[in-house]
Amino acid sequence: MEVPKPKSKFVKVKCQKCKNEQIIFGKSASKIKCLVCGKLLAEPSGGKTKLKTKILEVL
Repeated sequence: MEVPKPKSKFVKVKCQKCKNEQIIFGKSASKIKCLVCGKLLAEPSGGKTKLKTKILEVL
């Protein structure tokens, strides 16, 4: 019996304002703000997270 793979991933993003790099969940249920400057990085959209910044890497 094979274990199913997860359908979502973690994503490394970069804040456009302060250039801080942060890892977020690809299907978050709440708004995500930068830990340094507080700028909104992502918000939920009923499934995948709607990103408002640049993706650096999918983990």
